[in-house]
Amino acid sequence: MTAQTQPIELYYWPTPNGWKISIMLEELGIPYEVKYINIGAGEQFAPAFLKIAPNNRMPAIVDPEGPGGAPISVFESGAILQYLGRKFGRFYPSDERARVAVDEWLFWQVGGLGPMAGQAHHFRQYAPEKIEYGINRYTNEVNRLYGVMNRRLGEADYLGGDYSIADMASIGWVVPHANQGQNLDDFPNLKRWFETVKARPAVEKGLKVGDEHRRNLADDKEAQKVLFNQRAR
Repeated sequence: MTAQTQPIELYYWPTPNGWKISIMLEELGIPYEVKYINIGAGEQFAPAFLKIAPNNRMPAIVDPEGPGGAPISVFESGAILQYLGRKFGRFYPSDERARVAVDEWLFWQVGGLGPMAGQAHHFRQYAPEKIEYGINRYTNEVNRLYGVMNRRLGEADYLGGDYSIADMASIGWVVPHANQGQNLDDFPNLKRWFETVKARPAVEKGLKVGDEHRRNLADDKEAQKVLFNQRAR
């Protein structure tokens, strides 16, 4: 395993996407420093952060001990997980067949589970109008995706076969399952996986990073103005 002497800077807010990286860093047991990006206050639009994360979204990292010994910044949660997995040689297999399996489920999460669950959260909790079509559309799609996960987890203990960055990417999006209109009792294999992964000490620690900053934004109209309906600047 590669040694890390200087802490990795984690640009973070305690959300399902942020948790992916705090969990990974805890699993690796390497030094890291949290740089909180208050997304409800618009800190993600600061010019200095834009240089690190051009999509104005957290999480992002800066590794002062990047390739060739020079600092590197990485944005997008999936890319960060892959980078850390390659660098430290853990939770991301080097065998090509095993890596393909992990990549499949990692991209399934970043392209499907996360966006669809996020839309379910939006229409069920934050939309100023209760639009039945939007609520049903995304609640049902999350239900379908939970079914996909449940079938996979009937075949394997973890999404990629062994515990990996694919599980770290997905666990945080299942934590708020009730807000997505889902009942884990309907998905016994998924429930078994959820309880197993959530009980890992590093996952418990990763989910608690910045817990004091978490709050329900459903009634915070000013934060919603910052978070939603952004256009090109």
